[in-house]
Amino acid sequence: MPDANILGIESSCDETGAAVVRAGEEILSNVVASQIATHAPYGGVVPELASREHLRAVLPVVRGALAEAGQSYASIDAIAVTQGPGLAGALLVGISFAKALSFALDKPLIAVNHLEGHVHAVLLEQRASDNRDLRFPVLALVVSGGHTHLYLAERKDNLWTYAESGHTRDDAAGEAFDKVAKLLALGYPGGPIIDRLAPHGDPHGVKFQIAQIKHRDRNEVAREKKLKLSHKHDADSTPAARSDNSRPRFDFSYSGIKTAVLRYVETEHLEPSIEQRREALKDIAKPTLDDYLCLCDHQTLDLVASFQRAIVTDLVSKTLAAAREYDVQTLFVSGGVAANQELRTTFQREAEMEGIPVFFPSRPLSTDNAAMIAAAAYPKFLRQEFAASDFSAEASLPLR
Repeated sequence: MPDANILGIESSCDETGAAVVRAGEEILSNVVASQIATHAPYGGVVPELASREHLRAVLPVVRGALAEAGQSYASIDAIAVTQGPGLAGALLVGISFAKALSFALDKPLIAVNHLEGHVHAVLLEQRASDNRDLRFPVLALVVSGGHTHLYLAERKDNLWTYAESGHTRDDAAGEAFDKVAKLLALGYPGGPIIDRLAPHGDPHGVKFQIAQIKHRDRNEVAREKKLKLSHKHDADSTPAARSDNSRPRFDFSYSGIKTAVLRYVETEHLEPSIEQRREALKDIAKPTLDDYLCLCDHQTLDLVASFQRAIVTDLVSKTLAAAREYDVQTLFVSGGVAANQELRTTFQREAEMEGIPVFFPSRPLSTDNAAMIAAAAYPKFLRQEFAASDFSAEASLPLR
């Protein structure tokens, strides 16, 4: 296989990333400019501010990635960029920069699905550790602030295909973490803060139930109708590429638990303590765990621990149920929420009991980064699957 150096560019949400990856498995550099400080006062990502910050950061980040890798514009073999899904304005910043670079350097340009990047974040490190004996099919859970998806993944030579077996009907898991943290005045991003506080509370202190999806998703029905009309079910389709309507889906829903936390706050009259915490944290530039613990009573800690436990239990149980249904050989868990310690521990324990190996990316590769984009681009590079000059951002780009 060619020893290609691919420059990856990622700008789908609130982190500007650039990386150089050799042959899809060796990270030569991975630079990320975070926007947490910009969005923290708002308790979530503001799309217009995100686009502006990407404009400021993209050139220094790319230059930094090339310098760290010991590469130059001339020495890279291709440029990869996130096409979607994500925030349209943020995506366009990375795409416009990548297009200009590709044109000026006369280098091939590769469009990458952000969700596939998260899958390849796991593969990237497994290849680097020389673990090349992964068994297929793979079931990948991509769980982050904007996504909660289950995909069956198959590989045939350098062609990867994906079939969705579940997704969130409303809030993503990471989004629920951020919204609950904002409600409780715990700061942004909420996931890491809740993960650090949860071990100090009773995970059984508050009873939460996650919604169990029993009705069919209207979007799924529409997709099935399109599939029937398209006549794409040929004999050469891989199992992951085929749609089997007789098998159940494993969808998620987290808007209900977010509302349940709000109702608990109201019925238990927690608003005064939340307001006190909000005012106190205004005067602390970088709160430590001890700062949070001093500002949270036992009831709040129990609420946080119970909330996290309910989310983790739902993610793990539905993923393992899907793994049994589809008889998968390997589990991948990726995305920002994959950095959650309780999620990792629970998955490892439960998956071991099922006899299914589960792999996570390292924490730096769990969150959005460009190394995963460059890694996902490598099979496309080998197939010479290059982007047309007129391709554009797709905020709701599906993974197939």
